[in-house]
Amino acid sequence: MVRDLPRLETRLRGMGAVLDAERVFEANLRFDTPARDLTRERRALRLRQDSRARLTYKGPAQPGAEVTSRQEIEFEVSDFAAARRLLNALGYEVSAMYEKYRASYYLGELEIVLDELPYGSFVEIEGPGADAIRAVAEQLGLRWETRSGDSYLGLFESYCASHNLRLAGLSFEVFAGLAVTPADLGLEYADS
Repeated sequence: MVRDLPRLETRLRGMGAVLDAERVFEANLRFDTPARDLTRERRALRLRQDSRARLTYKGPAQPGAEVTSRQEIEFEVSDFAAARRLLNALGYEVSAMYEKYRASYYLGELEIVLDELPYGSFVEIEGPGADAIRAVAEQLGLRWETRSGDSYLGLFESYCASHNLRLAGLSFEVFAGLAVTPADLGLEYADS
């Protein structure tokens, strides 16, 4: 979790990062079987709508890794609503919904995304290995020890459980008026 996303974006640009996608609103639907088989197996099936629609499968994370590593298969679909109907027809149902704003940058082989969620701002760095990711995090002034391997939905579920809340989804509307601190999510600010 970070305090000052605009300052980090300025640092990224100063490091020569290339803008891949302007800040855009994303609606994400996670699908699962009625018995929650995918969740139990730590796999994910997601349908995302931003400037385009994409279907994504994520395999389980590799245990014990310094950074999260998992198989990912993603492709663009021409019709978000039709893809949702197809998943429903195959027996999958929406198990979770979340929203965010995202801007994406590339710095060499690394993708750095700046995410604004209803409960705070985050930086995700994806790349070929932990050393390269750590080096860029340090260049950005992010404290490595504050990184989290939890997903945004995992953080949401922990927040709801620790605050005894049943929220309809991870949306800006649902979180309007709620003040969420890093401690509420079991995190610390990564930037100073």
